[in-house]
Amino acid sequence: MYALLCNSLYNFQFSLSSLINLGLVCYGNQAVLILFPIIEPDPGHTKLRLSSEGLEAIKRITNPIAAVSVIGPYRSGKSFLLNQLLSLSCYEGFGVGHMRDTKTKGIWVWGTPLELDINGVKTSVFYLDTEGFESIGKSNVYDDRIFALATVLSSVLIYNLPETIREADISRLSFAVELAEEFYGRSAGQDVAFEPAKLLWLIQRDFLQGKSVQQMVNEALQHVPNSDGNKNIDQVNQIRDSLAIMGDNSTAFSLPQPHLQRTKLCDMKDGELDPMYVKKREQLKELVASFIRPKIVQGKSLNGKEFVAFLEQILEALNKGEIPTTGSLVEVFNKGILERCLKLYSEMMAKLRLPLPEKSLQNVHESSKGETMKSFDEQHFGRHHAKKSVMQLDEEIEKVYKNFILANEYKSAKLCEALYTRCEDRMDQLQVLRLPSMAKFNAGFLQCNQSFERECVGPSKANYENRMIKMMGKSKSSFIKEYNHRLFNWLVAFSLVMVSLSITTRFGILLLQPGKHLSTALSLIWTDGHYHLLSWWQFWWYIGDVTAEEPGHVGCYLYTIVIKGARIGQEQTR
Repeated sequence: MYALLCNSLYNFQFSLSSLINLGLVCYGNQAVLILFPIIEPDPGHTKLRLSSEGLEAIKRITNPIAAVSVIGPYRSGKSFLLNQLLSLSCYEGFGVGHMRDTKTKGIWVWGTPLELDINGVKTSVFYLDTEGFESIGKSNVYDDRIFALATVLSSVLIYNLPETIREADISRLSFAVELAEEFYGRSAGQDVAFEPAKLLWLIQRDFLQGKSVQQMVNEALQHVPNSDGNKNIDQVNQIRDSLAIMGDNSTAFSLPQPHLQRTKLCDMKDGELDPMYVKKREQLKELVASFIRPKIVQGKSLNGKEFVAFLEQILEALNKGEIPTTGSLVEVFNKGILERCLKLYSEMMAKLRLPLPEKSLQNVHESSKGETMKSFDEQHFGRHHAKKSVMQLDEEIEKVYKNFILANEYKSAKLCEALYTRCEDRMDQLQVLRLPSMAKFNAGFLQCNQSFERECVGPSKANYENRMIKMMGKSKSSFIKEYNHRLFNWLVAFSLVMVSLSITTRFGILLLQPGKHLSTALSLIWTDGHYHLLSWWQFWWYIGDVTAEEPGHVGCYLYTIVIKGARIGQEQTR
């Protein structure tokens, strides 16, 4: 049935995506449960790229996800081992190659996850097959990327090694060591970027010469003498030290060869395999199952969609630059923390009521920045490679601060301009009073100065203070000039009025005084009254000349005239 189905699919040239939708994949005429790549090499075989078709199946998983990866040299039996762990034949599971070129390219996943109950949580477990190290036509950088990606994605990392542990195998773990130093050595109570993969040293060897496999691993991790100071040996020794420290996160296990005729393994049943191998294989299954935990990233288990997003992030980081570095991963994991801390800074600054004096704004900025950097220091990942993230956060904070400076300048200018305009309008109103009052002007002048000094704040204050001084000075000078001009005009007008009044009064008296003597005018010529009247007229004209020169004393002179006139009248009566 499966053979007919596969023939039909090939005849109709179904694409891989079509097969995935059907839940099938074909090897020859065999139709089996789905197997697909999630990571493929780029054309130059130096970097990695996502296989979008394969990832669609993972995205549909809603349970927490765990991944078990097998890494190791090419042609070391990784694919066969995975089939054994999944209880699948070579025709049902991962493809097994007997030729010299490697069978697996990139990273492949068995599409039907195992469903395990882990601490009461239903978990979907995927098994990943990785392209072998040191195969023909690949660069070491490519191998490093494959290993780094498997290290980060996996909950269990099986390091499959034939026969023994070589120095090159230890060097390959340098990335795992750096990850441990950067991510796992954090303070208690803090969320880790991601839970470290449990490292399982799997040595496929029949004879251990009376040693346990753990002893074999421990010996391989012992320092190598380096009397000549060889840098490469020194570097590997440092890796050995770090791996020894990670001892509680690694386990060694030995697995004998299943059969001497390795090219026929795919056609053999369990009854034909070495009984010791079958026994150890079952123990290995139990051991691996005991290590499996849901993939935890920043304190949260990942479902299918989140796992794919996590994979995309990691791949982007590992493809940066010429070689994959833990520093690039540190940036990825610190990105979210950096954004949260930047938001914290922005929220603290947003509480300010602008405008503010420049010094006050700077003080709040420094306080908020210090609190933000402290928060980032408590949360960030990376013990050695976090410096770049710290510098990036500092740069982002300064960008936000510059925006607050610009906003403060704008609001300060807007406020001070409004106050300046208000005072300018007030001064103009005082200039055009119908009855100018120096007291009113001084009161308005003082009120404008006080309100401007009190309400105008921020970086624009100094500039507007200078403008205020000039404007107020001009207004005061103009008011005083206009005030004096009006006062002078009033005094002149008043003087003219008083002079006119003086002349009118003088002629009135002139007309009234002779009228009293009209009836006896002739007799006065020869009487003493004539002489009195003559002396009175002389006095009047004298007074008139004086009052013309000093009109301010008209009242005094009029008083004098009235008194003297009264006295003359009394004398005449007698």
